[in-house]
Amino acid sequence: MTPPLSYGRMWAEAQGALDELLEDEAPTVQPPPQKDHLQVFQTLASFYLRYLQIFRALEAVYDQLVHPQKRRTVRHVLEGVMGRLLELKNDMVDLEASEFHYFDDMLQDLKMTPEDLEVPIPRYFVRERMKVLKQREKMLAHILAKREHAVEFLMVPVQTMSMERAVRVLQVSERARQGRLRAHFMKQITEQERRRRSHEGCGPCMPHPQLAATLIQKVWRGYRQRKKTSKERLDEMIFLGMVTPRPPVSSPAEKRAWQAERSRRQVQEQHEAEYQQALVNLKESVRSVDGPDIKATLQDQIRQWFLECRDATGSFPDFPSVEDGGSASIFAEKTPEQVAAELAAKQEEKEEKKKKKSKGKPDKRAGKDRKEKKKEKKRGEYILFCVCVCVCVCVCAEVWQARDECYNFPQRFDPQLVREEKRQEVEEEIRLQVSTTHCPRQSITHRRLGDALHPTLVPRRTIESLYEELAMEGVLVRTMNIKMSEYLGEYSYLATSLRQRAVEPMPSLSDVRQLVTLYGVLPLGSQSVHERGPLIRSLLLAGPTGVGKKTLLHALCTETGANLFQLSRANLVGKYPGRSGVQLLLHMVFKVARQLQPSVIWIEDAEKTFYKKVPKQEKELEPRRLKRDLPKMVKSIKAEDRILLVGTSCRPFDADHRALCKVYRKIVLIPRPDYASRLKLLMTRGAQLGPTLDLSSLAKVTDGYTPGHILRVAQSVLSVRRLSEQVRRPLTAVEFLQPLARQDPVYKEEEEAFKAWYSRTPLGKRRARANASNLAAMPRTRKKKSGKDLKNRRQERVKNGTRDRRKKTK
Repeated sequence: MTPPLSYGRMWAEAQGALDELLEDEAPTVQPPPQKDHLQVFQTLASFYLRYLQIFRALEAVYDQLVHPQKRRTVRHVLEGVMGRLLELKNDMVDLEASEFHYFDDMLQDLKMTPEDLEVPIPRYFVRERMKVLKQREKMLAHILAKREHAVEFLMVPVQTMSMERAVRVLQVSERARQGRLRAHFMKQITEQERRRRSHEGCGPCMPHPQLAATLIQKVWRGYRQRKKTSKERLDEMIFLGMVTPRPPVSSPAEKRAWQAERSRRQVQEQHEAEYQQALVNLKESVRSVDGPDIKATLQDQIRQWFLECRDATGSFPDFPSVEDGGSASIFAEKTPEQVAAELAAKQEEKEEKKKKKSKGKPDKRAGKDRKEKKKEKKRGEYILFCVCVCVCVCVCAEVWQARDECYNFPQRFDPQLVREEKRQEVEEEIRLQVSTTHCPRQSITHRRLGDALHPTLVPRRTIESLYEELAMEGVLVRTMNIKMSEYLGEYSYLATSLRQRAVEPMPSLSDVRQLVTLYGVLPLGSQSVHERGPLIRSLLLAGPTGVGKKTLLHALCTETGANLFQLSRANLVGKYPGRSGVQLLLHMVFKVARQLQPSVIWIEDAEKTFYKKVPKQEKELEPRRLKRDLPKMVKSIKAEDRILLVGTSCRPFDADHRALCKVYRKIVLIPRPDYASRLKLLMTRGAQLGPTLDLSSLAKVTDGYTPGHILRVAQSVLSVRRLSEQVRRPLTAVEFLQPLARQDPVYKEEEEAFKAWYSRTPLGKRRARANASNLAAMPRTRKKKSGKDLKNRRQERVKNGTRDRRKKTK
């Protein structure tokens, strides 16, 4: 728990680390390009890990600072760091041709632990939208209650029972009742008999006091020694790592720290309300006091610009249009000749574009130029993200680093900064007013354009009515309250050594959790990151039944406060029939998803939408209804739309491979858990750990079982009654074996089928080629034969008579 007074120091340290990192990323003297594959990856990995450390520090700072203007500055830097983190991840994926990366050697150099690789989820994603989320939850609960009430009238009536069956049920119930009464009566008789015998055994004579004291000492010393021995054995097992120590109870200091965090959040809300009120009041003050002077100054500048242009060119120029910047181009620090030249150049560009449109089809060279321009634009977006971080860092240094705040101990807003900000807004508003007075055609054009577009923006139905219809039809569903941290998994410690030997390791559950956080939570939670970062429209979670695909989906919605639309095959049976019905459904879903973003669209059993051949038993369900229209709708998702299509599949190899990979560009293969993850799953189910519960052996026995299997076994064994008896009767590993034997594990053939399917994905093919090239580049060393091997071979030759045949030939 971080002390409250250290958050300013944490911000300064994170700012200094970010300055150093930006200098290393973009040095003044450019080094020669790196050609070694491993060296390039280590450079990207070091940048990624350093950004991750800065991200964690800035998130803690933003969560606890109470100054409203400082929090906005920190948030800009935080979003820039998140976007840069996603860009580096994208670069590593392109370089390594793999979604999973391992940094064992880098962790040692940076003095980090595997826990530091966990991608933090900013808490403001949900906290700052809490009021909206509560209202939406209340509205959804009201709609679902209406739906349940309507379903009650459509329920099938209960079937009547025959007379013979009714008599048989009554007989069984009555015999069971009599049996329970008889057992209770016999128990009372047995207890009375035991008490009677105990009273008869006690004679009138009492034992000698010395003998009684000896017996008491014997019992007490035996109890004390057994307790001491048990404690020493438990300490030794904990020291050896065979038993996990019990979690420590929260200390009073930690409780006070948590209470201080809650109180600081209340102060945050108070200071934010004061800041929002000051924005309105100070803007009105600036408009009333400084507005007339600003207007007069702008009019003089425009008048002076017209005169200078007339003196330079001999005639009055046309007023700049809205596309050319309007009067803002006049107020820029440029000479009249430069402004005139820029306007003439823009006019020439417009004429050239019109000529190109009037021509026929473009040639192949034009298509190549278009592709190169797209690539340059993408590179420019990435550079813009890095530049955005640099600009935010410079603003922090200029505004807050040398600012004297000794008078502002409560950390309220700074009125001077608010006044400067609102002065710029008022100046921009007055500039537009002055521009319309000098160029009335501009306002007329805007008005006509607005009148033309206004009817198309007004929908025929309100968003509330569409929201209610989707909820009543069961398309808009309620998410389960699951945190991403509840998806348990341990770090993979053997992956780096396996990859160095050109063997592709299976990812751990911890790697999967980090990947879903990067690809799903961060872009959906931040509008800035989604707009300027790498665009991810769809995500496919593939793996055996029970690996936690639905858990990850609901955790994704919970951490971002996203709406969940379910377009699964089973959920759409009998709803919106025909091709027009499907188009209407998708139009409604995407319209509501855009208006109430962030939103997640979920398709369970995603492989059935792209069946190669529909099975006979599923033809009535029409599993391929969305196959034609879904790719078009996914392609329509733009950078400003925080919408993510998530598919879950337990048999992806049944689908048309090309069509599936065309819709889901990001594919995450979730394997069965390894030993470390299984051990962590078994430790966190409410059981009291002790010497009798051998979790290590139990984790070894559960090899091949998924987290869903382990959870069901734990729920069946660790009942409320069994948990209450742990002190008197400790748990043993044998109790878990019988419920575990009833589960069907993931066999090796099924796991190999998933591996073979993933190797045929675009990224899997690239990774296979990379592994083949790495294996070919590895030096081949011949194994030197030992003297023992030579002796054994000589004995075999003698036994087979080869030496005799050689002598005869000689």
